Amino acid sequence: QVQLVESGGGLVQAGGSLRLSCAASGSIFSINVMGWYRQAPGKQRELVADITSSGSTKYADSVKGRFTISRDNAKNTVYLQMDSLKPEDTAVYYCNAVVRHTISIRTTTDYWGQGTQVTVSS
Repeated sequence: QVQLVESGGGLVQAGGSLRLSCAASGSIFSINVMGWYRQAPGKQRELVADITSSGSTKYADSVKGRFTISRDNAKNTVYLQMDSLKPEDTAVYYCNAVVRHTISIRTTTDYWGQGTQVTVSS
């Protein structure tokens, strides 16, 4: 099993910044992709950004130029630096990790964090 522990959410004014962190621990051989998703009230969960083990990144159009995803492979940790926050960024943010458990088995498993609330006031 793998646990994802998120931190860094909170309340911020529009234009402000927050940094989210997510640390993975447990039965991990490698983590192919780590990412952040968010879900606002009444809306579906959506991808915010993700990053592969080699550092390739992908962003939702709505956050490009404002959010930056990074990861520390040695610590199995992913970060999301959120700048120029807008009220529409308000949501519960979830960490995701696509984990390979052993060197002998190539299949992977998706894990999710418990979610951290980000609220941006206008």
